[in-house]
Amino acid sequence: MKKTVLYDRHLELGAKMVEFGGFLMPLEYSSIIKEHVAVRTACGLFDVSHMGEISIRGPQAADFINYLVTSNVKTIPPYRMIYAMLLHDNGGILDDLMIYKFLDDEYLLVVNAANTQRDFQWIVNHKNDYDVIITDLSNYYSLLALQGPLSQDVLQKLTNFDLNELKPLDFRTIDIANNEYIVSRSGYTGEDGFEIYGTGDGIKILFELLLQDERVTLCGLGARDTLRFEAGLPLYGNEIGDKVNPLEVGLGYAVDFSKKFIGSNSLQKIYEQGPKHKLVGLELLDRGIARTGYEVYKDGKLIGNITTGYMIPGTNKSYAMALINDLTLKNGDIVNVRIRNKDVVAKIRNKRFKNK
Repeated sequence: MKKTVLYDRHLELGAKMVEFGGFLMPLEYSSIIKEHVAVRTACGLFDVSHMGEISIRGPQAADFINYLVTSNVKTIPPYRMIYAMLLHDNGGILDDLMIYKFLDDEYLLVVNAANTQRDFQWIVNHKNDYDVIITDLSNYYSLLALQGPLSQDVLQKLTNFDLNELKPLDFRTIDIANNEYIVSRSGYTGEDGFEIYGTGDGIKILFELLLQDERVTLCGLGARDTLRFEAGLPLYGNEIGDKVNPLEVGLGYAVDFSKKFIGSNSLQKIYEQGPKHKLVGLELLDRGIARTGYEVYKDGKLIGNITTGYMIPGTNKSYAMALINDLTLKNGDIVNVRIRNKDVVAKIRNKRFKNK
């Protein structure tokens, strides 16, 4: 089992640790509810060093990445990020990722922890004759996420760089306390915030500096999941995976059909014929929590399964996302979720539960 550079510190700070993506990671410190609310109202600090980082450099880096992923890296300027997916030949999602474009010939791909080795090998296997250098930097970089409405004020106190220059999905190399970090205005919570990459020693230093600010609450992966769910963001292994294609789960915006990429022919056919499933939001109208895998019914007929479900912290309402095969259903329609052999009434709605 792998550990991040902050593992010992997490134990000292009382974190409850769990296995995730091959790493021992903090699930929570105080409570998921308190940490969730802290990010929505102030500022939360996450260790997300389990994420994988893969560097692709070289004269043909842009062409190679465009062949690998659904998005088009040639449409963004340097020091900008773009969301993308790696697909199987049949259009299923191998992984979703963020791509950092430093220059036209230099990129950093940030992938899900559990998929890092598989993604790296898959990328290497598809190198063909492209003039690129592929390097797994996952053991070099550590990563913190500072999320919430006060995150800019907190981070600004530690650097002379004007963080107002960073618009959403922009990034720069920034000096903080005489250490160099890659700082992007991004996150996985639905709030304003920053993701900060550095060496292990650099991240240890920054972690302590950020903790000195009383507005900062330490957060674990439990709150990270409830926050991303409330914001309607998909998670690999829940909403997306090898047997799901981007068009079924509302990720068509991250697909550029003007170029060829691995899986594009299959995905084009799915687009023309229409997807067979769709991802919907659900609001439970009766008591209960719709857990991952629970069955969804319409008029007694099984139409799909829950991908994620929670009682969202700070609310008294239970929500879920579900992948269903009845494409005629629309917002406001009623379905049933089978919870412990009991059918619970739920209403279809949009997937973004935040501020609703």
